[in-house]
Amino acid sequence: MTPDTPRPHHLDTLLMQHLHAALPDLEPAALDLLRSHLEWVEIAGGQPLMTQGEPGDAMYLLVSGRLRASIRQHDGSQRVVREIARGQVVGEMSLYTDEPRSATLVAIRDSVLVRLGKSAFTRLLTLSAQASIALTRQIIQRLQTEGQQSLLDRPVTMGLIPISEGVDHAQLAQRLAAQLATHGRVAVVDAATLDSQLGEPGITARPDSDTDANRRIALHLDEIEAAHDFVLLISDASSTPWTQRCTRHSDELLLLANADAQPALHPIEVQCLVLRPPRTDATEVLVLLHPAERQSPQHTAAWLERRPVADHLHIRPTLDRDIARLARLQSRNGVGLVLAGGGARGLAHLGVHRALRERGIDVDVAGGTSIGSVMAAIVASDADTARVMEVTRWAFGRKPTSDFSWLPLVSLIKGRRLRTVVRDAMLRLIGHEADMEDLWKGCYCVASNYSRASEVLLRRGPLLRAVLASAAIPGALPPVVVDGDLLCDGGTFNNFPVDVMRRWRGVGRVIGVDLSGREPRKLDFDTVPGTAALLRDKLRPKAQRRYRLPSLVSYLINVTVLYSTSRQREARAQTQLYFNPALTRVGMLDWHRFDHIVQQGYEHGLAVLDEQQHGLPVLDEQQHGRAVPGGQ
Repeated sequence: MTPDTPRPHHLDTLLMQHLHAALPDLEPAALDLLRSHLEWVEIAGGQPLMTQGEPGDAMYLLVSGRLRASIRQHDGSQRVVREIARGQVVGEMSLYTDEPRSATLVAIRDSVLVRLGKSAFTRLLTLSAQASIALTRQIIQRLQTEGQQSLLDRPVTMGLIPISEGVDHAQLAQRLAAQLATHGRVAVVDAATLDSQLGEPGITARPDSDTDANRRIALHLDEIEAAHDFVLLISDASSTPWTQRCTRHSDELLLLANADAQPALHPIEVQCLVLRPPRTDATEVLVLLHPAERQSPQHTAAWLERRPVADHLHIRPTLDRDIARLARLQSRNGVGLVLAGGGARGLAHLGVHRALRERGIDVDVAGGTSIGSVMAAIVASDADTARVMEVTRWAFGRKPTSDFSWLPLVSLIKGRRLRTVVRDAMLRLIGHEADMEDLWKGCYCVASNYSRASEVLLRRGPLLRAVLASAAIPGALPPVVVDGDLLCDGGTFNNFPVDVMRRWRGVGRVIGVDLSGREPRKLDFDTVPGTAALLRDKLRPKAQRRYRLPSLVSYLINVTVLYSTSRQREARAQTQLYFNPALTRVGMLDWHRFDHIVQQGYEHGLAVLDEQQHGLPVLDEQQHGRAVPGGQ
């Protein structure tokens, strides 16, 4: 599209909307400069807009379409940094710094932009202090939120593609549209609808070689996109020209499959996705469809190992709450629940989650560390609250950390009883020995890799192994071997992994349950007494004891999380709803106090929710997806 090419009216309207949003309160002279110097640019899917290392000669504003930014690593590989949606400015940083381009930007799908050359950009900054401030603010915000989800990153156009027989993707699209309507304006488009709107039956069935048809369809889809927040493109059931257009014009592709079908690649996937042009890889999300009565998914790994998907979801199409979860994640309004480690104190997570459910707050993704990872898996199993309480009371009532080792060569606790307790609880709730990807909701565990001295994120593979690795407190519980490495408690690096949740696809709102103590306790003696003195003190009535020291096991457990505890304030600032139950005089090994601990978590949860005017705060779009600090 050259400067002299006639432009559809809707693109001019869309451009002015984006300019006013990206550069608010521009002075008249600055606005006139932009109108006279902006050049229209059209790039096809797979085409680069700019390449890392080349000189920066212009700034761009994306009017329609989608771009992906990546950075070349030292080993030559490419790391994806973020995706850029309509209305976002790119390329301005190198004009400020006179440095080469810091990233490569490629069009995921056909895109339309406007270009402002370097000399005009310099004049704009001279004319307008408002433009300079707005652009500088955007650069700072981009650096601060790198890798985090944002409302601006949410897809606008989503293709619904069936990849197994018997999938009623048209009905699913209508149900998804009804739920998405609570988050914005929605259009549902199939081939027949587009044929009718263009007044030419069969135009969507024309082959790619028909450039006139391609142009008319693309312009009309752009017009629909400009008028809506979400567009659902319903493909055909086979690899037709319309299906191919759906895959090329979408920001994200929802690959819809009957979970009971064979996981082999469907002809649509082979012809429209595997054989598509290089670098036109819109994000693919696998959506496995299940009957409503199913207790738990199985064999998800067989589907995932055949497809380079960014995420997967388990959905029961007849359940409104499952479709609502899909809508929240696709609109980037998903709710993530982060659960901290803390031994038996982590039973309070069950009480907080019960309070959330009673107040109508549904969780879409759960993650945690140590006991928090066990509870996150329970939340992600989507079991009924009464069933969860029944199973966990039975399981943890067996004192999971009471099998002390008489010859502690590796750990003070053998860990066999904990393995049995967790395994039995999962079997009762899930019904089989599941992988993490078999849970109804997204789930992750954080562990520490002793062999490589690093934090590790576990979201695939055997569920039991993952939660035991995350809970393997160094010195207290035996480490777990995974792929030849020793893994232990994630609390060493990240006991409250809110940062991981902030990067999870689709999550826009984060709830955190922290178990750290509120106030340090001062000791009224100067030196730690010897063994004899401590034994004598233990024989006194509890109220008369002088030496309030932690037990050896509690000391070992707490000392391993000192570093991550120092990060709690930062983690708390990234939550929108923050819980920190007091749990007065509850020890790390007080499993026998199950009901008391759960009740404290429940009462604290209700108290915090009562303080909120409308329960979980709605994500402030002016914050562009950043966390609003909670409890401060």
